[in-house]
This record gives sequence, C-alpha cells and structure tokens, in this order.
Amino acid sequence: MKLPQSISKLIESFERLPGIGPKTAQRLTFYLLHFPQEELEDFAGALENLKKNSKLCSICKNVSENDICSVCGDPARNKRMIVVVANSLDAFAIERAGFKGVYHVLHGIIDPLNNVGPEEIFIKELVDRVAEIAEELTFESLEDYEPVEVILATNMSMEGESTALYISRALRERGLDKSKVKISRIARGLPVGGDVEYADDVTLGRALEGRHEIN
Repeated sequence: MKLPQSISKLIESFERLPGIGPKTAQRLTFYLLHFPQEELEDFAGALENLKKNSKLCSICKNVSENDICSVCGDPARNKRMIVVVANSLDAFAIERAGFKGVYHVLHGIIDPLNNVGPEEIFIKELVDRVAEIAEELTFESLEDYEPVEVILATNMSMEGESTALYISRALRERGLDKSKVKISRIARGLPVGGDVEYADDVTLGRALEGRHEIN
C-alpha cells in the first residue's frame, strides 16, 4: 500500500533525527495525524522559529535569544571559573547541579573518524577568551591575583579525553602557566563512556566538587 506523499515526507524527516528509526518515525507521524490542525500549526511554527529566534552567545557560544546570554550577563557569576562542555545540553545539565561560574560550549569534540578537527569547534575562541581574562588586572587584584580556572567537562569517552588534552596543551602553549590559569578535569563521578547530559544532579555535583588539576 502506498502512503500519501505528505505522510511519507514527514516520516523521512523524522528518520533524519538522531535515535529515530523507521518504526518510531512512522509512529510519530501517525500520532501527529490525529492532532487538531491548530496544534499542528503551533508545532510547525515552533520548528520554523527554532533557528530564526535563537543565536549563539558571542562570549560562551551557548544558545541564546540575545547576543550575550543570561549567564554571561549575570554580574553575580564567577567569570574566572569556566566550565568547558561539548554542547548546550551539557551546560544545562551542569547548571542544574548548582554551578555558579560560566560556560564555554565547544559545539562538538575532536573526532577524526568523523572529520571533526580542532578547527571545526570553538577551541580557539576558548583559548582567546581565557587569555583575555587571565591578563585582566585591576588595582584590587594586583596584590591578590587569582588564576582563572578552566574546568574541562567533556565526556569520559576517548574523544572527550582527547579533546580535554588538546585544550590543556593549547592553553599552556599560549603561555598561560599555572600562575595564570588552573586547568582541572571534571572528576570521574560519571561512568567511563557516560554522557554528561544524562547524569543526575547529585552525580554532576560530586563530579564538579571532586575535579582535579591537570599539569
């Protein structure tokens, strides 16, 4: 039996999403078929505006409605403590754990098998940002200078570890020694191979508390 073209197209669109197989795509499509037209139009409008009404924060590269996100624009945040994550979902997960610093979203990890190198993600922007903060001096900080802390919170996979190591080396090669920048790795409160976005709040909180410094 041949399906109507409108249904076939939507099934194909769902199949392009990660984790959605042919059967799930079919179930979702036929589920939506029973939605009232008004709700379908609202759903379609939300999809259409997804990229139109969102942008990347010019500082941390997290998704935002404005040029500067709410975290980077919050004066109560510790701007000298930066958690580096692979994607926005990881940043939102760590935020739920009560973190009071700021973020830097890479939008990926170094993955040579999938042709993702350091140039394809926001590593250079991170190094430039950290260097700028580390060299900021005020009259108040001359006598009591605190180094910037960069907390590498990429996943504990091989690619995540490689990305963390690359960032650590890039910061040191920029001339940011321990007196200027403290580099730490999120503690293994997460299982090896586990993803940050799926961890519970307690596990993430302990992982942040148990972070260790990288030479």
